Amino acid sequence: MAAESPNGNGSGHAQDLAWRVGGPQGSGVDTAALIFQRACGIAGLHLFGRREYYSNIMGRHSYYDVRASELPRMSHRDAVDLLTTFESETLSRHIMALSEGSGIIYRSDDDDVELHKITYLDARYADDLTAYLADRDLPATTAGQLEDAKNRGVRLFAVDFDELVDQLAKTLDVPQAIASRTRNTLAVSVSTALLDFPRDYVKKAVAKTWPGRQKIVDMNVQAVEQAYNYVDANYDRSDFAISLRGCDSTEKRMILNGNQAVALGKLAGGIAFQSYYPISPATDESAYLEAHEEFATTDGGTTNVVVVQTEDEISAVTMAAGAALTGARAATATSGPGFALMCEGLGWAAINEVPLVITEWQRGAPSTGMPTRSEQGDLRIVTSGSHGDFPLIVVSSGDVIEAFYDAAECFNYAERYQTVVIHILDKALSSSSRTVPYFDTDQIKIDRGEIAEPRGDHDDGAFHRFAVTESGISPRTLLGQKGNAHWCTGGEHTPEGRVTEDPVVRESQIEKRARKMELALREIPLEDKVKIYGDRDAELTFLSWGSNKGAILECVELLEAEGVPARFLHVRLIKPFPVDEITELLSTAKPLVIVEANFSGQYAELLRANTGITPDHLVLKYNGRPISAEEVYRTISEIRQGDADMRIVLRNPYQ
Repeated sequence: MAAESPNGNGSGHAQDLAWRVGGPQGSGVDTAALIFQRACGIAGLHLFGRREYYSNIMGRHSYYDVRASELPRMSHRDAVDLLTTFESETLSRHIMALSEGSGIIYRSDDDDVELHKITYLDARYADDLTAYLADRDLPATTAGQLEDAKNRGVRLFAVDFDELVDQLAKTLDVPQAIASRTRNTLAVSVSTALLDFPRDYVKKAVAKTWPGRQKIVDMNVQAVEQAYNYVDANYDRSDFAISLRGCDSTEKRMILNGNQAVALGKLAGGIAFQSYYPISPATDESAYLEAHEEFATTDGGTTNVVVVQTEDEISAVTMAAGAALTGARAATATSGPGFALMCEGLGWAAINEVPLVITEWQRGAPSTGMPTRSEQGDLRIVTSGSHGDFPLIVVSSGDVIEAFYDAAECFNYAERYQTVVIHILDKALSSSSRTVPYFDTDQIKIDRGEIAEPRGDHDDGAFHRFAVTESGISPRTLLGQKGNAHWCTGGEHTPEGRVTEDPVVRESQIEKRARKMELALREIPLEDKVKIYGDRDAELTFLSWGSNKGAILECVELLEAEGVPARFLHVRLIKPFPVDEITELLSTAKPLVIVEANFSGQYAELLRANTGITPDHLVLKYNGRPISAEEVYRTISEIRQGDADMRIVLRNPYQ
């Protein structure tokens, strides 16, 4: 059961509300969450959203967490303040996330359903709930769960949605089938009415959700009115302490998820070509680029990006490599299974020093694994990438803002160091949304690296594309440049690109390529290798990477509020490994706590292999759901009390 976590709506505290809505896939859960987020955003609140769903088009359970706060937030909360359900499965699955003082909105028809008759409720889950309820002498039904929630201090709000739809149909003189399309708006509006949140914000959100479709807007605005009137007439809110209010803010913000942020970052970074083969959760990024293939530029003009859906991932990576050879800023996007297929093409790009960007979105693995769940299990494969030794840069983003700027910077790394750059992210980041200020595109500088000039008619011999240089970087020519003909093969080659097995040439070429990574380690700034948060002098040290960032930052804030100094080292450059900087920073760590969303602690393995440093505690989660601040905070409490093992697994059977 979730630990108590007040939402801070009391006097003197910054409000922080956690709202969850759930229902069958395709029932309007995402639309409901979008309306709620927009209403809160219009009210000046900061938002963090988290979308969870099965790898199923229709029918299976999905839910959406929205966190609305006066302060910026970067992670979800396990403890929910208000749960809004569309059907019995959501009630049954998520009622354990509620604690004293929170509330649940549920259909009155779902007040007494046998758990084992809920169609998609997993047998294990139903069995666990049955045992839990039996221990409390309660029946294995939703009625038993509701009674248990009531005993835990949860406020119950049964809603007759059929009655609301019937009333709306009569008011608007439309068929019930038409009026029933507003169920998601009705659910949101009942929620906001119970929270005493001004209805005008919700109406404005409705208008933004269906721009230019006035009849739909008018019907949903009436649904908002009807829901607020229904709540006023049927519920006494005097003993429901949770509320939500707007705040004064003039800052312009966007609501973006990780896929959108990466796509926009690529556009800002000058992308000209992207290839992809559809795969979750990477597809949404390419689909967003496709929807914006032609876009406005800051100078008042327009430009475009070519996006190609290929027949498979092998074609995707080789097509992108070919585009990069012409001088186009080129990328491809995939997930773990697709990346495994790309490795051969990646190796070809590496030996030919092609400036190629691969965006890799991690998901539950191995094989098909859990396509719509999150994990950080691909670190081993992306840091090796292919067989053999070759230069490779791996960049990891921890939030939506980093994802935007990193997506642009990856092109600079690729062209400056003439190598493959892998931008590694995960499903948690791809489907989490957040309010962010408008991006400052002036921060983005384009660095195309060392490009050769065309040669004249009197230049003899082939162009030395792979000339051995002190830096490891050779002048890069673009396909079609006059006088710069050379060979690109998959074999080891001479400076001109001719295949060779000469031992001296082999040594010089492999050493030349390796020197580029030494140069990258010298040139990339420290904050782009590892970012330090919290008390820089604290001994208690968190080390992590990727989307765990938000949860750990919030845990550090909670510890600081208690007077416990802590620092968080968020790793951003995975490869080449910044040995000197990491070793120095960790020399005073006591204890060192590494947090990862995988089974084996893949970054901890990299750390040990490169520095010999082993963490005092390894905190892991691998059930396919992202890590929360509450989980990290509870774990640190155990560590400080001396009750924790070296390996700690975060488990939550009710997710």
